[in-house]
Amino acid sequence: MSDERPDPEGPATFREVFAQGEYRAVFSASVLSWIGDYIAKAAVTVLVYRETDSVALSAAAFAISYLPWLVGGPLLTTLADRYRYRQVMVVCDLVRMALMVLVAVPHLPVPAVLGLLFLTTLANPPSQAARSALMPVILTGDRVVLGLSLHASAGQAAQVGGYLIGAAIAAVNPTAALLINAATFGASALVVRLGVRNRPAATAAAHRSHLLRETAQGFQLVFGTPVLRAIALLVFSAMLFSIVPEGLAAAWAGERDGSGDAGLAQALIMAANPVGFILGGLVIGRACGPARRLRVMRPLAVLAPLVLVPALLDPPPPVVALLAAGCGFAVAGLLPTANGLFVRALPDGYRARAFGVMATGVQVIQGAAVLITGVLADRFSVPLVVGVWSAAGVLLMLLITVRWPDASSVDAAVRAGAQARTGGAATRPPVVTQRSAPAQEGPASGVSAATR
Repeated sequence: MSDERPDPEGPATFREVFAQGEYRAVFSASVLSWIGDYIAKAAVTVLVYRETDSVALSAAAFAISYLPWLVGGPLLTTLADRYRYRQVMVVCDLVRMALMVLVAVPHLPVPAVLGLLFLTTLANPPSQAARSALMPVILTGDRVVLGLSLHASAGQAAQVGGYLIGAAIAAVNPTAALLINAATFGASALVVRLGVRNRPAATAAAHRSHLLRETAQGFQLVFGTPVLRAIALLVFSAMLFSIVPEGLAAAWAGERDGSGDAGLAQALIMAANPVGFILGGLVIGRACGPARRLRVMRPLAVLAPLVLVPALLDPPPPVVALLAAGCGFAVAGLLPTANGLFVRALPDGYRARAFGVMATGVQVIQGAAVLITGVLADRFSVPLVVGVWSAAGVLLMLLITVRWPDASSVDAAVRAGAQARTGGAATRPPVVTQRSAPAQEGPASGVSAATR
């Protein structure tokens, strides 16, 4: 069980985080899986397009990884609380390895490829939930926040690198890229098996109920506790606009650049947000102490959509990329801090299913944001849509930060989570019912009071 108190000597360091052997194992396994996943995404789209000459089917092969989250994300993540975290991660990796080997079989019919891809991605929610729930168990104090920041930044870097590597390999041999992905899953399973302790399941068998009821308890916990609900709204709102430049990059580059370099402009815009996210996570996570990160979380929440408002002026693609990078930087500064507070307020037996609620919400909101802005961009110019959408995001973030829970509510939520962990697994989530009021103090003071 992790110590919930922030380190009194100041912010955690990279050396302290990586000194924890289990974190190194989880981090390495995650990077392996992510790189393999993005290599495979690039390869599958090429493979399906070559077989069918259909852009729609190629896009469907790319987008199918989001489907499990939409149709059963919270239900699948609940499984991670029922079994040992190490067991869940290893089994999911081995299943994905075997299925990706099948996908790589030459001349497989496209419906079979799509079906195997769907089965492969069904293992993503429980695997990611187990990994997320394990993080605050193996890291202590402020190391949790820095570890989450490093994990998120590594995921963004893996996305950029995986797509580049995957596109290069797929152009020559898509099957080789798929087999590389299968190998990364096998390596990930081995690293987790050897490097992570085999702890008991978070939810003991005696406390289990119907899977649907346990899933519903995850929603009850997240949206029934004012502090957790406030964090969820903050995270969901950040996703609502930060994904838009990336989602509309192709149309934006096509509208703005008539010189034949639209492809380069599109790549520049799409890569900018992940690059900004990496820089923001590393700079703010390391340069700012725990109290300062909590103080800047709300200003960064407002800044994230604010930096995209100048899109109204229809700047050239390099400037658009800088705006998108600025948004990614701000989001990376607030997300790990919000996530760190979130996990401190969760009892052990509910961490995986609460992750399922959050991850599914993020997937749905990102997809909805791109879909809505895409529809609007069919009628209006992309810069106008992005600028107005971001201005609305500023107003939304101002409302959320003004309504941020006060210090006593934060203190009660963290204390309730700690008490639930001390008392063992509960049969129902410990919902905190304190009123969520406009904060009279900065969020840092609330968390400091709660964790002192």
